[in-house]
Amino acid sequence: MKLPETAQRVADLLKELGHDKPVVMLPETGKTSAEAAAGLGCSVAEIAKSIVFRRLADDAPVMVVASGANRVDEGKVAALVGALGRADARFVKERIGYAIGGVCPIGHVQQTVMLVDEDLLRFDSVWAAAGHPHAVFNLTPRQLLALTGAPVADVALRSAN
Repeated sequence: MKLPETAQRVADLLKELGHDKPVVMLPETGKTSAEAAAGLGCSVAEIAKSIVFRRLADDAPVMVVASGANRVDEGKVAALVGALGRADARFVKERIGYAIGGVCPIGHVQQTVMLVDEDLLRFDSVWAAAGHPHAVFNLTPRQLLALTGAPVADVALRSAN
């Protein structure tokens, strides 16, 4: 099956980087972590979702690759990278190169400040978006860190009970 253009770009990049797993097309959308997990038969926590912010100081894109089960604590992220603002769909498409719902953690059109959720390291493998709402790829947390060069951080919003 022929991949959509953006998913093919990710597949080509993964191959170029020596990644051995294919891009998989989900029959249903994987726009949300829950939808992707249902389509893959894994837990929501095993989905490596990409959340994009805009750093206020220099308008740089900031991406947090978080466990699908976690809400990202904007305060924790800001403490690490600087004050954040909202990244709208146009900002994400222009600065990262993917539409929301299929934002891949690699292959960005410009330098992106990145952090990886420490909770992803608990899993043998995780699934990340591959440039299209129906496209995903499997990788180990170690491969995610190697492919992105991103540091591991505590970015999850923890309830105060």
